[in-house]
Amino acid sequence: MNKSELIEAASKGADLSKAAAGKALDAIIEAIVKAVAKGDPVALVGFGTFKSTKRAARTGRNPQTGKELKIAASTVPKFTAGAGFKGAVSGKKAAKKK
Repeated sequence: MNKSELIEAASKGADLSKAAAGKALDAIIEAIVKAVAKGDPVALVGFGTFKSTKRAARTGRNPQTGKELKIAASTVPKFTAGAGFKGAVSGKKAAKKK
């Protein structure tokens, strides 16, 4: 599914025009990106969590020449799927908390 297909599905599911659904999706994505860029996690219960993670510097290898090269430390986005999402993908229901 690509972005236009997602917009179409959202417009049908929420009874919105495609333009309104597109604006809403763009606003949601922009809000998630801004929050994660600031270092704040974004948790959507049942779906998952977006957060930023630090990746340590490491030594890599050029596959063509075999020569070692240094890869700098960086901050990268990370998504962790929630229990409901994992259950839907695996075909199992998520366990209910007591």
